Amino acid sequence: MDHKHENYYVPEQSKLPLFASIGLFLTVFGLGGWLNDVKAGVDGSGVTVFVLGLAFFCYVLYQWFAAVIDENIRGLNSMQLKRSYVWGMGWFIFSEVMFFAAFFGGLYYLRMHSLPNLSSGATSELLWNNFQAEWPLMTTPDQALNGDKATVTGPGENMSNPGLTNWFGWLPFWNTLVLITSSFTVHFAHTALKNDNKKGFNLWLGITVALGIIFLFLQAEEYIHAYHVGLTIDSGAYGTTFFLLTGFHGLHVTLGTFMLLVQWLRSMFKNHFNHHDCFGFEASSWYWHFVDVVWVGLFLFVYILG
Repeated sequence: MDHKHENYYVPEQSKLPLFASIGLFLTVFGLGGWLNDVKAGVDGSGVTVFVLGLAFFCYVLYQWFAAVIDENIRGLNSMQLKRSYVWGMGWFIFSEVMFFAAFFGGLYYLRMHSLPNLSSGATSELLWNNFQAEWPLMTTPDQALNGDKATVTGPGENMSNPGLTNWFGWLPFWNTLVLITSSFTVHFAHTALKNDNKKGFNLWLGITVALGIIFLFLQAEEYIHAYHVGLTIDSGAYGTTFFLLTGFHGLHVTLGTFMLLVQWLRSMFKNHFNHHDCFGFEASSWYWHFVDVVWVGLFLFVYILG
């Protein structure tokens, strides 16, 4: 009996993964040096290494993805290889889920375990007898022990929920509205592509990219307001968790917006994608939906319940 086996395309040996690793190492190494320079108040080479490393890393990724796209256009990618792309993107998103699960777990432990333990029992009596458990935590245990005043006070300054009647003047509400809307528009773009409506696809995808950019501008405005009233990453546990969670999410929104922008440019100027060959867009849209879901969790646990 004859068995037909699908040909599996194996690319030629490439040094691009090695170059990407070098670029990523220089980026992280430069960022660490840059932060140390800022902390020490000196002008070091950290920022230069960071910029050069990031530029090199981006260039390597451009060459890498361009090669993969060219292979697909030439029909070299088999169905088995395409399935490996799907699994790869799935595992990547799963790793990101675990990344944010760790941060949400840290927030839960802080609020449900650390605060009660610090405000009652032997720990409180021995270390911070004047400390009162409350959230948002605007006074650190050391401040309570020394009688210092909280860095910032009130819901308007700690970014927590100001009440339903005040939501229209609350930036996190508009950020949520923008991001949820973008999840619908990227779905509309996907539906248009499946119906071979490239004009509708380009329109809805372009709107999604614009909404991502608007979200980033609104978050930057929120950070400016926070720093203006004294809420910084050094403002105790609340400031640390607030900027850590929202900052990393903002980084993911930036990445997702860039990914969708690349797909939009490919469609507009290269006429890439059709209803049966659109993995680049689909992978980007999966990532975008993931980013939206994470924000809903942030909005609930950081802003509403905060």
